[in-house]
Amino acid sequence: MTLAYETVSENRSFGGIQGVYRHQSQATGTPMTFAIYLPPDARHGKVPVLWYLSGLTCTHENAMTKAGAQEWAAEYGIAVIFPDTSPRGEGVANDEAYDLGQGAGFYVDATEAPWAPHFRMWHYVTHELPELVFNNFPLDREAQGITGHSMGGHGALTIAMTFPERYRSVSAFSPIANPSESDWGRKQFTAYLGDDKAAWKKHDSTLLMREKGYPGEVLIDQGASDQFLDLLKPEALAHAMAERRQPGSFRMQQGYDHSYFFVQTFMADHIRWHAERLG
Repeated sequence: MTLAYETVSENRSFGGIQGVYRHQSQATGTPMTFAIYLPPDARHGKVPVLWYLSGLTCTHENAMTKAGAQEWAAEYGIAVIFPDTSPRGEGVANDEAYDLGQGAGFYVDATEAPWAPHFRMWHYVTHELPELVFNNFPLDREAQGITGHSMGGHGALTIAMTFPERYRSVSAFSPIANPSESDWGRKQFTAYLGDDKAAWKKHDSTLLMREKGYPGEVLIDQGASDQFLDLLKPEALAHAMAERRQPGSFRMQQGYDHSYFFVQTFMADHIRWHAERLG
């Protein structure tokens, strides 16, 4: 099945194509914009896929332009998909705070008013957008990895641990690691999912790590000088990984903060990590 979309722009980059596309989403009930980088290898057949989920206040564009992914994706022959972080537009619920509403979907399916009609980012990222891209672009459905930054790192880890048979590799940059115990989490989960903390569990990577872990290795990079460490709570996830004896690496990077300068610095490591595991 070919799902309808329109091309917003396509630009040549490192021998491949950086495209931006728009479609009408049934999941969110709104137009949604996403970006895909196709490496030069995509001209000759299907290529592995790395999903990159962005953080608070971001659109599809932030990581596309700031993360420096294209050079390394071209070298390793891997496509990178940059979804938006929330539904947008007139009639879509919003909040004056930067960390709730548009730009702050938290990769959950909201069940509470006024968010429930449009804020279905879990379904959008794990079901609807994959169906669109795998039916329209030369991407290998059997070779998917997922990563993200901050709120997007939270999304990447929770999605990978929920669908380990689908995502053969997972990494994260500065993830919101224990949202059930953080003001970056309790506020949003209460708004989107209600007061029942049982509904929060599947969206907390520390709790999921304790409960099920991930069958492969996990790579996490965290800036040791991150200005949001108290909100991210990396130590909770690091302890859960140690308690579970989860294979992988949790790296505290001395002197780095929460910015895209940090993400750029370690992007090559992450794309190499995924490419090695996706073949």
